[in-house]
Parts: sequence; C-alpha cells; structure tokens
Amino acid sequence: MATPEAVVKKDVYSVWALPPEDVTARVKKLMEGLRSEFGGPPFEPHITVVGSISLAPDDALAKFRAACDGLKAYNATVDRVATGTFFYQCVYLLLHYFRFGAHGSDHFGYKRSSPYMPHLSLLYADISEEEKKRAQEKANILDESIGGLSFRISCLALYKTDTEDKTLKSWEKVAECNLSPN
Repeated sequence: MATPEAVVKKDVYSVWALPPEDVTARVKKLMEGLRSEFGGPPFEPHITVVGSISLAPDDALAKFRAACDGLKAYNATVDRVATGTFFYQCVYLLLHYFRFGAHGSDHFGYKRSSPYMPHLSLLYADISEEEKKRAQEKANILDESIGGLSFRISCLALYKTDTEDKTLKSWEKVAECNLSPN
C-alpha cells in the first residue's frame, strides 16, 4: 500500500515578481560584474514574494493563479545595495514597501519566520563579511544610480526552487501571470 508521501509528490516553489526587460538587462549586467569577481551561480533577476513552500504541483499552480487573479501592476523602488547573512541574500537591492508580499503569502498559506524584506538579489554566494562589503562597493561603482531606481512590476512567475541545489540548475519556471494595468 502506498504511503501518502508517495501518492502526492511535493516540490518546493517560490513566487517571483519579475522586473521589466530594461531593468532585467541592467541588473543582469550588474550581477555578471559581481559574479566575475566573487563567484556564485547565475540566476534570473527577481523579487521573491513567496519563498520556499512545499506543495503538490497542481496545488502550487492553483494557488498561484488564485493569488494573481485581479492583482494589479504596481511600482517597486530600490532603496540601496545591501548585504545579508546567508547564501540567498548575500548582496541585494533593498526595496521600499512591496505590496504583494502579504497578499501572496495569504494565498499560499505561507507563514514567514521573519518580517518580509522585499529585495532583488544580485549575488548568491557564501563569502566573508569583508568580501560582501567589497561586493557591495563594487555594485555601487558598476551602477552608480541603482539606488532610487523605480520600475513597474507587471509580471509574476511561479518557480520550482529546490533550495538545497545551490547550483540552481534544477530551478525552473512553471507559470507566469501578467498583472492587470492600473
């Protein structure tokens, strides 16, 4: 007899807000500049709005579609380049208030262990505090006007994101949703 775990396979999913193409190109250039010196895997520029939740594929897709239903596009503004304390928040763009975080978490039944901190990661790496500071400085040199950058979020994506895979090779986009204009 099959166990419940064998009946419904669960994967780890995240919901990302995707910046527009021009911002994506600008951020990718910045990310490449940091990776060339500090290493780390390449990844798509994104703002995680719901992170690392284990769901069955059909459930993840249904919850994603429900969360997107009727959601309107909104603005994001970069506060500054900042550094964090773990691999997935090594060096990032700290954002001002970001509307979707609580809305998305409610739809996914996601309980945060800490307050939501909207950010767009620039570098995933396990490096020293000194190297993080150097990477932060380099980011500010590579793109001097990144602080204060404002852009429109009009697309969300559901990604399968196995956080144990630090190469990110297993990460894949499952679905995308264009938000309605205001």
